[in-house]
Amino acid sequence: MIDRALIFAAGRGERMRPLSDNTPKPLLRVGGKHLIEWHLENLVTAGVREVVINTSHLAEQFPAALGDGSRWGLRIHYSFEGPEPLETGGGMLHALPLLGAGPFVVVNGDIWTDFDFSTLPQDPQALAHLVLADNPAHHPLGDFGIDAAGKLHPYPVAPAGRAMQALTFTGIGVYRPELLVDWRNLIGNPPGSEREPPRFSTIPVLRVRMPLVQVSWQSHAGKWTDVGTAQRLAELDRRLTGAAAIE
Repeated sequence: MIDRALIFAAGRGERMRPLSDNTPKPLLRVGGKHLIEWHLENLVTAGVREVVINTSHLAEQFPAALGDGSRWGLRIHYSFEGPEPLETGGGMLHALPLLGAGPFVVVNGDIWTDFDFSTLPQDPQALAHLVLADNPAHHPLGDFGIDAAGKLHPYPVAPAGRAMQALTFTGIGVYRPELLVDWRNLIGNPPGSEREPPRFSTIPVLRVRMPLVQVSWQSHAGKWTDVGTAQRLAELDRRLTGAAAIE
């Protein structure tokens, strides 16, 4: 059973300003609780007992709000990245000493979903296993492509003569630490990667590994929201509080 998870929570949340000027985006409240609390509850239900939260922007607010995780029946570790976030790849690399040698769950701290984390593979054969969803209205082109045989492609645009469905990455997955082995040779030296610790995204790494059949996937047909703006946050809060009132 996978009992460790990484929640990405270090970003500045530029599109969420001014709300994120004083509160980290994952600590904004929606449906009566911090956005990140929804993940903690769902991860515990799926058997996760150790959670690493990467932090940078207003990092001191996370321990103050979440403590050591005992109220959810888990243990929280904080991976502080310094004043500048390291992006997803750099953040994951920086957090690996806290995540151990086995596969771990990863979820973006600024999404909301009813996804059942227990449906993730417990011992994935691939280096990464991604959860994909239908494209939302604000992201109609998607992130990756799926061909008629179910093979995952690094871009949503279909190769000549091949029909392909474009899907959006939900920010949820299972990763093996080996995904980042030799990452510099895979993606070169993007801006920020020369610093120590390095700053880079996981997406280029995933795109290089997809044609090597090192990335698998599953779909999520349930509820999922990229809470990227104040408007989406407000809309989600209305849906969640309305549902609670009906219940």
